[in-house]
Amino acid sequence: MPYTYKHPRPSLTVDCVVFGLTGSSLNVLLIQRANPPFKDQWAIPGGFVDMDEALDDAARRELQEETGIKNLFIEQLYTFGGVNRDPRGRVVSVAYMALVRQEDCQPKHADDAADADWFPVGSLPKLGFDHQEILKMAHDRIRSKVQYQPIGFELLPRKFPLRDLQRLYEIILNREIDKRNFRKKMLNMDVLEELDEFEQNVSHRAARMYRFNRRKYQQRLKEGFHFEI
Repeated sequence: MPYTYKHPRPSLTVDCVVFGLTGSSLNVLLIQRANPPFKDQWAIPGGFVDMDEALDDAARRELQEETGIKNLFIEQLYTFGGVNRDPRGRVVSVAYMALVRQEDCQPKHADDAADADWFPVGSLPKLGFDHQEILKMAHDRIRSKVQYQPIGFELLPRKFPLRDLQRLYEIILNREIDKRNFRKKMLNMDVLEELDEFEQNVSHRAARMYRFNRRKYQQRLKEGFHFEI
C-alpha cells in the first residue's frame, strides 16, 4: 500500500545547459517556450521528472523532446531550489551541463518548444524562470574546469590545428594566450597525437592537424599527471 505523506511536496524538474563553440564565440542552446509561464521567452531546455524516471534519464529525454538532440554526455551542475523560482508553484530543479561539437548538433524544436537555437553566451535574450542564474553558474563552471580537465576537446572537431585549440581557450577564458608558451605546454603534456594531415581549403598556410588521445590521457592520470592550462 503506497505511503501517504502528510506534508506538501515540491515538484522536480531538470534543466540542461548545452554549450557549443563557433569560430569566435562560446554558445548555449536555448528553446523558445510555446506555453505559459514565460510563453515566447527563451529558456534552457528542460521539464518535469516523471515519477518512474531517474534524473539523468529525465534530462536526456527532455533535451531530445525539446531540441531533437540525443546521446549527449551530461553531468550534474547544481540544484536550484529558490522558493519563488517558478510561478506554477514550489519547484526544485536539478541542472545539468553538456559540451558538444556544435556542427554535429542541429537543434529541431519539438514538444512544448516553439523554437530552438544557439546564442552567444555574451549576447543572450531575456530568459524565463531563474535560467540566467543557472546559465551563469554553468558558464563559471566551464571556465574553471577547462583549466584543469581536458573538457575543451569536446567542443572541437576530432581533428584540429593547434591554432583552433588555442582560440578555444582564449574564447572560454576571455583573454589572450601567448602562442609559443601555449603550444609548448600542450605538446609537452603528451596527450595530443600529431597526424600526417594538414588543413584543407584554407587561404593561409595549411597547419598540421592533431587529435586528443583520450587513452593516453587516462594512462597518464594513473601515473600522477595533472592537466593544467
